[in-house]
Amino acid sequence: MIERYTLPEMGNLWTEAYKFKTWLQVEIAVCEAQAELGYIPAAAVEEIKAKANFDPKRVLEIEAEVRHDVIAFLTNVNEYVGDAGRYIHLGLTSSDVLDTALALQMVASLDVLAQRLEDLIQVIRSKAREHRYTVMAGRSHGIHAEPITFGFKLAGWLAEVLRHQQRLQILRETIAVGKISGAVGTYANIEPRVEAIACQKLGLKPDTASTQVISRDIHADYVQQLALVAASIERFAVEIRNLQKTDVLEVEEYFSKGQKGSSAMPHKRNPIRSERLTGMARLIRSHAGAVLENVALWHERDISHSSVERVVLPDACILTHFMLKEITELVKNLLVYPENMARNLNCYGGVVFSQKVLLALVEKGLSREEAYAIVQQNAHTAWNKPEGNFHDLIVNDSRVTQRLSADEIAVCFDPQQHLRHLDEVYQRLGI
Repeated sequence: MIERYTLPEMGNLWTEAYKFKTWLQVEIAVCEAQAELGYIPAAAVEEIKAKANFDPKRVLEIEAEVRHDVIAFLTNVNEYVGDAGRYIHLGLTSSDVLDTALALQMVASLDVLAQRLEDLIQVIRSKAREHRYTVMAGRSHGIHAEPITFGFKLAGWLAEVLRHQQRLQILRETIAVGKISGAVGTYANIEPRVEAIACQKLGLKPDTASTQVISRDIHADYVQQLALVAASIERFAVEIRNLQKTDVLEVEEYFSKGQKGSSAMPHKRNPIRSERLTGMARLIRSHAGAVLENVALWHERDISHSSVERVVLPDACILTHFMLKEITELVKNLLVYPENMARNLNCYGGVVFSQKVLLALVEKGLSREEAYAIVQQNAHTAWNKPEGNFHDLIVNDSRVTQRLSADEIAVCFDPQQHLRHLDEVYQRLGI
């Protein structure tokens, strides 16, 4: 797959080193804003920018003593900067740095996810176009319903993923929020102008009304949106698993040369990637519950959310990223068996065409109740019998043939009658 531009892999965005990098970005942006407003010397800011650095191992070493992550970080940075370091963190509280930097991580992660989502869109679109006219049985309650095409099934997936794309675009605006408002958010020791300038430099907008932290409904929204993406991926994966069942076998995960399906049974070709995706979706859904619990903090803040987010945010982002890559490869290389689709569609002599026969009889003057009884009797006679043939029963039922000609019956059993309006759906999706 051709990459349009290069972004870091998701795991790199949630390392200690990257986290400290974003902390330093925030501190420097605030220093620059302070200097622009004349609160600290511009020369000191240039010195800070030239010298500022950190060593993740050293930060953790200091934290083991002081038991405070931001203080440990600032102590380490000042070991590099020297005297000019006294202008770093002026008027700030730890959450100014933590929450604003976390927004940078979340935005960067969402940009990576957006690219992976676009990859999935392209693959589904291509596969839907390829199988636009590949006829198969639609199913409701797991039971054969009426004919569709495999491409139409994929068109539904595409519409769903396109909605996710729109949601993530909105989400990016929602989460790109910083706060440089000091303890309890009242700007007692720093001006709102500093916040505005610093956030602009970081590509963020100031929170409308922060407390000591940015309210966690924003973070809950973030993880819930990822959980929704994961839920859709699970839907696709479950569909693939169902269609790969031995007695269905209409699609199949690609099985590579040398791959083994079972330690005991050499014939097995298991849908392991789809099953893996199902399990991962369960994990991300559990994270959505955890971040909802984070919304209700005590008063202006507590830190009960912090331990949750240290696990949930990187985990949800990394899992979603992996799931998007997996489902993209799975769909791209999916084995599709049109001949099996045709076989399954016509089992029991085409019972899936029962409604067309019903409607044709109604159009010829029978009551719906009488027509339904005739068609159902024939369908149930054919149902689940190796020799059952709904079509043959219909063409030999005098109650039907008295009203419908052979040509009219043939039209009822033509799957193309069910596909006449699918082009409209394809047009909506630009396929």
